[in-house]
This record gives sequence, structure tokens and C-alpha cells, in this order.
Amino acid sequence: MEKKKTRLDAVKRTLMIVVASLIMAINLKSFVRTGGLIPGGFNGLTRLLQEIGVLFLGIEPPFSLINFVLNAAPAVISYKFIGKKFTGYSCLMIILSSILTDIVPESVVVTDTLLVAVFGGLFNAVAISICLFAGATSGGTDFIAIFLSEKFGIDSWNYIFAGNVVILVIAGMLFGWEKALYSIIFQYASTQVLQALYKRYQKQTLLIITQKPEEIYEAIAEITNHDATLIKGIGCYRKKECNLLYSVVGRDEVRKVLNCVRQTDPHAFVNTIRTEGLAGRFYQRPND
Repeated sequence: MEKKKTRLDAVKRTLMIVVASLIMAINLKSFVRTGGLIPGGFNGLTRLLQEIGVLFLGIEPPFSLINFVLNAAPAVISYKFIGKKFTGYSCLMIILSSILTDIVPESVVVTDTLLVAVFGGLFNAVAISICLFAGATSGGTDFIAIFLSEKFGIDSWNYIFAGNVVILVIAGMLFGWEKALYSIIFQYASTQVLQALYKRYQKQTLLIITQKPEEIYEAIAEITNHDATLIKGIGCYRKKECNLLYSVVGRDEVRKVLNCVRQTDPHAFVNTIRTEGLAGRFYQRPND
């Protein structure tokens, strides 16, 4: 039974990666090419190197060749510090998306550069999100972002965005600032949609006032594997003793916890606060 479940999980993850690879390749050969944009991460660096090859050598190197070389070192880091299965599925994503990008024919969906930048960024984020939900990454800066999140608890997508801007400055100096500025819109749209869709590395603080602290704590521990702190207090209005549970959970776990709190204690009062920074021990589900 366990082996069957493992096989089904592997098939599901593989299919999700195939879909994500196809979306990414189509996006690169339609929206990105049409707008002459430089997308984020190593895909953007690969496109930049292709354009430099055309500009100075008169040839466009294969997308797959450049992308494989760029992702070699991050893949080794991922294998050592993040997980073997995670790295394996990520390499599958890199290989499929790169080869498909070379194979898929170019097509024009819209010609308005602003629409290309916005919707290209949206589809880019969707592809990356599907890949992340499959327990993998699209490679390059995603390896780096997840490594920082795993080891240091940093929500690093905005830092990656800042790094991408450096690539765009080089592109702007070589090929014109208009395309570079539209590429920033592409990357910003992609980053914001990705943060909205994929919340694993974002944290949320829960303040729960309840008459059933033990039951709710057990639910939090079972759902999230996180701890909680019970604080005894006095309600200022009724002057009665009350129980305050304090816990920090992953943002993707909040809905499950809130549903369980409502079922356990319908009269519970819950305040959720976005956690910007966190120091100390915090359980993070392994990628493998």
C-alpha cells in the first residue's frame, strides 16, 4: 500500500512538472519573445546571453545548453543542502522546460508590450507555483531562494527580484531601456503573483483567546507540527480569566487551523498577524 502511494505521488509530481515546463516554454516563446523581455532568474540570464550572442557573434546559442551550464552549481548546492528527490525533480523541470523552449515554435498572442509584460509575468508565476507545489523548483535563483528560506528562514523572493534588476540594468545598457523597464514590470508581476499563490515560506502569528486551549493546541500540533504558548489573562470587559494561545505557523497552514478552531470552539477569538521575521527553532516540512 505504501509503495503504491509512493508511485502515485511520483506520477502526480512528474505530471505537474511536465505541465509547468510546458507553460514556461510557451510563455518564453510567446509573451517573452514578443515583448523582447528578459524574465527573472536564470531563464532571464539565459535570454540575455542569447541576445548577446546574436549582437556580438551573429548566432543564438541554444537555450537548453546555456541553461544547463548555469544551473549546474545551484543543483549541486540543492543536492547537498535541500534534498535528493527535490533536486531530482527540479533537474527534470530544468531539462524539460529548456528542451521545450528550443522546440516550441514562436507565437504572438498580443502585441501590446504592457499586456505582454503583465500577463507574461502572471503565466511565469503560475508555472513556477505548479513546480513548487510538485515539490521541485524551476532552478537557478529558485534553488538559491529555497536554500535561504530553508537554512535562514528568509522570505527571499523580493531579494531575488532585486538581483534580477541587476541583470536588467545590463540588458538596458546593451539593448535599450524601454525593454528593460517592461521586463521589470514582468518580474514584479511574477514575484507578486508567486507570493500570493505559494505561501509555504511565509509565516503567520496566531493569537487565539479560547475556553478550550488544550484541544486547540492539540489541533495546531497535529495539523502543523508547531508548538504554542498558553498565556493566562483577565478579560478587561468581563473581568474574567481567559486563555490566550500564541503560535506561529506557515501561512499555507492558517486556513486549516482556523477551520479546526471554529469546530473546536465556535466562540474563540482569533487574531492573525503576518510575521515579517522569525528567530529561533521553527519546524519546516522537509522537501523530500
